[in-house]
Amino acid sequence: MIRIVLVTGGNRGIGFEVCRQLSRKGMRVVLTSRNGVDGEKAAEILLREGLQVAPRPLDVTDPQQIKAIRSFIEKEFGQLDVLVNNAGVYLDEGVSLFDVPVETVRETMEVNFYAPLAICRAFIPLMLRNGYGRVVNVSSGAGQLEEMDGGTAAYKISKVALNALTRIVASEVSGQNIKVNSICPGWVRTRMGGPAAPRTVEQGADGIVWAATLPDDGPTGGFFRDRKPIPW
Repeated sequence: MIRIVLVTGGNRGIGFEVCRQLSRKGMRVVLTSRNGVDGEKAAEILLREGLQVAPRPLDVTDPQQIKAIRSFIEKEFGQLDVLVNNAGVYLDEGVSLFDVPVETVRETMEVNFYAPLAICRAFIPLMLRNGYGRVVNVSSGAGQLEEMDGGTAAYKISKVALNALTRIVASEVSGQNIKVNSICPGWVRTRMGGPAAPRTVEQGADGIVWAATLPDDGPTGGFFRDRKPIPW
């Protein structure tokens, strides 16, 4: 059976590499991006590599676009097997909680938490209907309460919320062969991570791909880095 995958923010960085690696495993990947032209250009690269990728525009904060992408997937494939909530923003690096504009906090939460919530609500019913699903929420060590410190509050709070979503959804679909996990890819050399980051995009994508392809007896409701559990 060919698995159908949806990756948000798939046009560059970690998301693009996840699309590549899952396609190489024989999956049919729907590569989404806020800018449709950017998504088409990214998909062309993978298509030239002989991979099965379908580009689609998706602003994850737009309910109508979420509804449209669900309709496309249901009509085109009749199923969704893997959801990778990868799209995210990092707007307040190093900014004090007392200085970050409330609008920045709201925008960060919209993309990093409310969007994955809405997308889970849209697509997990398809997984429940078919009795199979893998949901990967791309989180960050910045969202670990155990190591929480000051600064970058909007981003950190959004990832704490995303981790809570992982736990709640995993519990609500328990016993349905749907695995829901948070993955920290580490500090990766992307536009967001910057050139000083120690990890390549291939290394950053590895844990996400692992969680997207877990066997039926794999873990759920966990937080992982390098395929190993880390504290919440």
